[in-house]
Amino acid sequence: MQANPTRQLACIIDDDLIYTNLIKKIIEKNNLCNEFLIFNNGKQSIDYLESSLVNSEEHIPEIIFLDLNMPIMDGWEFLERFNKIKSKIKKKICLYVVSSSINPVDIKRAKSSPTVQDYISKPLNLNKLENILKKCG
Repeated sequence: MQANPTRQLACIIDDDLIYTNLIKKIIEKNNLCNEFLIFNNGKQSIDYLESSLVNSEEHIPEIIFLDLNMPIMDGWEFLERFNKIKSKIKKKICLYVVSSSINPVDIKRAKSSPTVQDYISKPLNLNKLENILKKCG
């Protein structure tokens, strides 16, 4: 039996198409979210968020899964820009860094950001996703 969605809108920011397709399938198959957005880099996603602030906050995700290593704008640059606009967003957003990096410096840096809920090592699976979504409920 599939669970009721605990989130209305989730966002995956990651340039790995195989990984994003896997997460998309897990979310869809288990009905974890009503909708989700996928962006290949931080610039696409921050541009989307900034335009949503102007147009309709309804289209701002409640949960963001952010990779660190991406082209054009990486996860660190995204976090820097996101921290500047977060105070303008009325909706609660849970942001998780999801990365294959096991570098303790990356983990510590991500966890020290006031907008990051936690650092999760790839790969995400159903149990990890369900636990994350429960925490953000």
